[in-house]
Amino acid sequence: MTKGRVAALTTLWRAVRASRRPGAPGIGEQLAAAPRMLGASLSGRYPYLARGRMLLALVGVLYVVSPIDFIPEAAFLVFGLGDDALVTAWVVGAVLGETERFLQWEEQQRRVVVGEVVR
Repeated sequence: MTKGRVAALTTLWRAVRASRRPGAPGIGEQLAAAPRMLGASLSGRYPYLARGRMLLALVGVLYVVSPIDFIPEAAFLVFGLGDDALVTAWVVGAVLGETERFLQWEEQQRRVVVGEVVR
């Protein structure tokens, strides 16, 4: 297995494992939070998601849905799907990891009352 495959699968595995912890948001909740996270990040309210990371995820999604491919499915059958699967695993793992942090940040924002000292 190459380093890229290991990294993609490790990212996905960590995200799935983290979503199974007691009290952690489930995968459905995390995926539902992705549009809110993107909106908050683009508006500047959520400063922890780098635009470069958003761009990489977008490029990954476009690569998977694009008819242009490094390893074409029509010519290489199952092997052609392998690169798409790796990119998909990385994108999903990255999104789940980022949304978990976003949901924690969102929860902290609900607890903070402007002008009140919390002890």
